[in-house]
Amino acid sequence: MQTELWRNACIATFHDGEPWGWIEQGAMVTAGDTMVWVGALSDMPAHIKSNVTREHDLGGACVTPGLIDCHTHLVYAGNRAREFELRLQGATYEEIARAGGGIRSTVAASRATSEDELLALAGTRARALMSEGVTTIEIKSGYGLSEMDEGRSLRVARKLADVLPLTIRTTFLGAHAVPPEFEGRSDDYVDAVCAWMSKLHADGLIDAVDAFCERVGFSIVQTRRVFDAATALNLPVKLHAEQLSDQGGAALAASYNALSCDHLEYLSDAGVDAMAACGTVAVLLPGAYYFLRETQLPPITALREKGVPIALATDHNPGTSPTLSPLLMMNMACTLFRLTPEEAWRGFTVNAARALSLQDTHGRLRAGFRADFAVWDAEHPRDLVYRFGHHPLRQLVSAGRLVDSATFEHNQVKN
Repeated sequence: MQTELWRNACIATFHDGEPWGWIEQGAMVTAGDTMVWVGALSDMPAHIKSNVTREHDLGGACVTPGLIDCHTHLVYAGNRAREFELRLQGATYEEIARAGGGIRSTVAASRATSEDELLALAGTRARALMSEGVTTIEIKSGYGLSEMDEGRSLRVARKLADVLPLTIRTTFLGAHAVPPEFEGRSDDYVDAVCAWMSKLHADGLIDAVDAFCERVGFSIVQTRRVFDAATALNLPVKLHAEQLSDQGGAALAASYNALSCDHLEYLSDAGVDAMAACGTVAVLLPGAYYFLRETQLPPITALREKGVPIALATDHNPGTSPTLSPLLMMNMACTLFRLTPEEAWRGFTVNAARALSLQDTHGRLRAGFRADFAVWDAEHPRDLVYRFGHHPLRQLVSAGRLVDSATFEHNQVKN
């Protein structure tokens, strides 16, 4: 196993209490897939330096942890540009969904697509995320809505980790929408989701369980049934909560010690308090907020005051956030939600790791953590939030290995 020195860099470790965990003239030492040491080069212990077998000069570049996209829906087929057009003409998200569009249209397209093609489509999207520094991705199911098709989606997500140098976490989102074959029988569908969950978990396909608790989704009572089934299997839960209205979902999820509650535009004070009490992460999704032209802001001040960790994600999906740019999401979080640049970065690193229960291994640059980091053409991470529409990634290292730039360069994203 080689011990490698990565030197001549300015490093945002996000490790200690100092702003950014910033180190000038920094260096990192990795052994295999693990960080061995991080600090100022002049402070490197002799016994660490003596074990180095290979060196990399980073040319004074800015280095950050690899980004963590903790809320995506990468596995799907089809295109919903027509719905985008309809919304611009005045149709609402709920009206489109009730007319058979929305999630159901993506379900139909995904069911009609082979597993191999779903993998190819998801792989193209994952490579686009990698081109902006992502090394860890959470991928939800939810565009199959049958036992067979949900299983296919989760298998595709697992396979991505075999074909790309990524950490992948899979989330079962069977309770995303009611499929046509269960029209008018949403309670029966919830029964089916709970039954599938047990089988899919036995096949090793589920890391966490999610649900869409909303007027056009599932009720509090139905969501509780999904969470009870997950708890019986010792699976952690998370929730699409309070996106379009206040359904009390965040408080419910917090009562199950949820990893995260996501969206949260209509989150109440009671919901904030419940999340704070159990350490549930607030995952904010500025792409969906922007794309749907929402005006109700998440309660950022209350989340800060109560100490609720704030994460960010692309929420990549075909209907409400068809973006593959975490850097743009950081900029939007600052301009639309008034997060600071450091809060935005911690949202895609430290707190995103917490939202996936990876806080002890991912999201920071420190000894013992996974050696995932990005090397940028920038003087400081705030520069990467300030600008958008550029391509500043110089190098990506995942599990201690330099990712071949051909993996994600000149990547053409397909529908």
